[in-house]
Amino acid sequence: MSEQIKQIAMRIKDLREIYGISAETLANELGIPKDKYEEYESGEVDIPVSLLYKIANRFDVELTAILTGENPKLQTYCLVRKGKGVSVERRKDYKYQSLAYNFINKKFEPFLVTVEPCSEFESASYNTHPGQEFNYVIEGELKITIDDHELVLKEGDSLFFDSSIKHKMKALGNKPAKFLAIIMQ
Repeated sequence: MSEQIKQIAMRIKDLREIYGISAETLANELGIPKDKYEEYESGEVDIPVSLLYKIANRFDVELTAILTGENPKLQTYCLVRKGKGVSVERRKDYKYQSLAYNFINKKFEPFLVTVEPCSEFESASYNTHPGQEFNYVIEGELKITIDDHELVLKEGDSLFFDSSIKHKMKALGNKPAKFLAIIMQ
């Protein structure tokens, strides 16, 4: 697993231990099995962004602090130049780039997401997280399944949905799809 994922796992474990919470208790609060949580905390298994967001909220820290180890400091504005957002390695087919990583007390999390084409879409796991999500396709075509509804988004299309409902995405046309994702709680 990547060094970044190991660092994120270490920060999560440190937070849990600082608060004096057992792995089992936190796993129950997050609604996942204890052994799955322990895999995440080991740094050997990729941690979904939705779970990182829940953990950040649970410990009242900025998601940026978990992702980078540094607290955001800006409160007037945060300028992120093209290609300079904080990269978040999540899954092999998804690449996230945080676009407001250094702004404190955000009301939402903006990400630039690139989804690589993948043939295992039908068996891919669904994602869920509290709140709402807005996606705007910048490049390519994206198939999004929300519960049992399949939608195809092309460049310039957007989608707003309840992100607590299971959802997954796939790039179409054998090329990556790039979209702006805004996650709100």
